[in-house]
Amino acid sequence: MALKNSPQQKAKQLLDDYGLDDIIDIPMSEFVSGIDLIYMEEPLKNCDGKIIFGDKKAIVKVDSNIQFEQRKRFVAAHEIGHAIMHRNMGLPDDTFSNFNIFKEVEKYLKYGMQEMEANLFASELLMPTKLFKEEAKGKFSPLLIKKLSEKFNSSLTATAFKYLEMNMHPICLVLTENGKVKYWKKSEDLRLFVKECTKLPPPRYSVAMEYLQNGYGFLYKFEDKAQSISKSTWFELRSYDEDTDFYEYCIPTKNHQTILSIIWEN
Repeated sequence: MALKNSPQQKAKQLLDDYGLDDIIDIPMSEFVSGIDLIYMEEPLKNCDGKIIFGDKKAIVKVDSNIQFEQRKRFVAAHEIGHAIMHRNMGLPDDTFSNFNIFKEVEKYLKYGMQEMEANLFASELLMPTKLFKEEAKGKFSPLLIKKLSEKFNSSLTATAFKYLEMNMHPICLVLTENGKVKYWKKSEDLRLFVKECTKLPPPRYSVAMEYLQNGYGFLYKFEDKAQSISKSTWFELRSYDEDTDFYEYCIPTKNHQTILSIIWEN
């Protein structure tokens, strides 16, 4: 449940204020204009989006060179979060190459708390928790993430993070960037210890390593996206543990040199 004055609650309140259950079918440019902000798409250098506060209105700018509409929607929703929560604060231009939604990392960085809050706001605005829970029922699989992504017109990456936040099935997300693991986060119910892997290449027998060795290119048809791996590939084994079967599903992004691994037990 979102706490009072949390980013999620502020996003929910925004929808309530305008009598909306969701904005799935609303073009982001129309929604931004409808909440009395100005929406602009133009080529931006070294960032995906930015918020410009004027005397009367704020301008939400999104990089017109972004290829996927779902990504543009997340960027715009993130900037709306800044507009609502962070007026009169110094903010950086926003880049989402690695989707920094990990509180444990972000809270130590300059602007980290504001960026984390804007991400949580965007996630709730695009994928309202109540509706998401209803749609996400059932056995976890890559197909479920794909269906949720299509339902909410959101990227696979943002959808995976939302699913993790909901703690609906024990999963672990690991982000590999430029050939090395940048950080990871796991569900509260996944009671395993992730191997020390930060700042190291992904494990030798991981699916992430396969994508890395293949230059982020195509490897598996969608029905084969869930590749079987051993528990010990990513997790430490205790004396009482069996090296059981797990699965790893990877979302590679060649342009940003990232691989998001979703890891779970069947």
